[in-house]
Amino acid sequence: MYTLLNIFHLGIKELRSLGRDTLMMVMIGFAFSGQIYVVATGLPQSLNKAPIAVIDEDRSPLSARIANAFYPPYFLAPVIIDQYAADLGMDAGLYTFILDIPPDFQRDLLAGRQPAIQLNVDATRISQAFIGNNYVQTIVNGEVSTFVQGHRALATLPIELETRALFNPNLNSTWFGSVMELVNSITALSIVLTGAALIREREHGTIEHLLVMPVTPSEIMLAKVWANGLVIVAAALLSLTLVVRWMLGVTVNGSITLFIFGAAIFLFAMCSLGIALATFARSMPQFGLLAIPFFVVMNMLSGGVTPQEAMPPALRYVMQLAPSTHFTSFSQAVLYRGAGVEVVWPQLAAMVAIGVVLFAVAAWRFRRTMAAAQG
Repeated sequence: MYTLLNIFHLGIKELRSLGRDTLMMVMIGFAFSGQIYVVATGLPQSLNKAPIAVIDEDRSPLSARIANAFYPPYFLAPVIIDQYAADLGMDAGLYTFILDIPPDFQRDLLAGRQPAIQLNVDATRISQAFIGNNYVQTIVNGEVSTFVQGHRALATLPIELETRALFNPNLNSTWFGSVMELVNSITALSIVLTGAALIREREHGTIEHLLVMPVTPSEIMLAKVWANGLVIVAAALLSLTLVVRWMLGVTVNGSITLFIFGAAIFLFAMCSLGIALATFARSMPQFGLLAIPFFVVMNMLSGGVTPQEAMPPALRYVMQLAPSTHFTSFSQAVLYRGAGVEVVWPQLAAMVAIGVVLFAVAAWRFRRTMAAAQG
């Protein structure tokens, strides 16, 4: 009971200290509100208002039909240019796509020849270029097929592919981006808050006060974990309710209670990692330089940006040691697919095991740091 009281009162001290840190409170508020909204709506994963130009050298009904097939929201209204303006326009970044329809395109097509249409793509805009290339080909092929069917019968395919998009029927990138950015914010702040709390103790000289108190290093660590974890859990719950569900209109199919429970386990592991990193740093700039590589690697390779199955096998096995990998899989299963405990228990167990190991490492480093300070 005495140990629990120590952990509780030390945690209250952490909350008061964090509450007086205006810059940190602003960062927490923005990370769970404005940042999620901006990332979800400002960086669409699908094609959106791509600028396109058409060089119509054929001047036929078919070429006009192809040019008129490009319209918002996927493309901006196409601009009709001549061949001399193509290079200048693409060099200036005015167009991502330039479609060049050659002379006599319609006549050659109806005569049974196989004329070619040239598509120039500005590949420096990699996201739009990769996705839009397939969009342009599909639109052109569809318009040509529809036009030719009025003059010549086409062979009917023996099968028809029917696509059903589960969990996100409209393939809305906002649904994916908002939840993954929420996961990223939890990951980043869990490292930053606990690490900054320890650095703040050292910079303000209050670490010496803790050394003369009848508290153990484990009690100090657990106090920092529960206090900072509580702040992040509360912010994540508000963000999930107000920003993700209400402002962005994302449908959450799973249990919010289960998600918060899994987030609490994940925070135990990540806060322990933050404390361990802080023991290697003597100032906030040093801590930031240590934390950034960890966060970037976990963000890029946890499965939120690139599926685990698309990674090299060796890298995929290594990333199983990161708690963010299991939390990303857990979050997607619960929030997207409505999975229950019977489905996500392996991820929960993995986060518990990794958290225990990270806490043990952090406690060992923290005891060494306090012993060095006493010496």
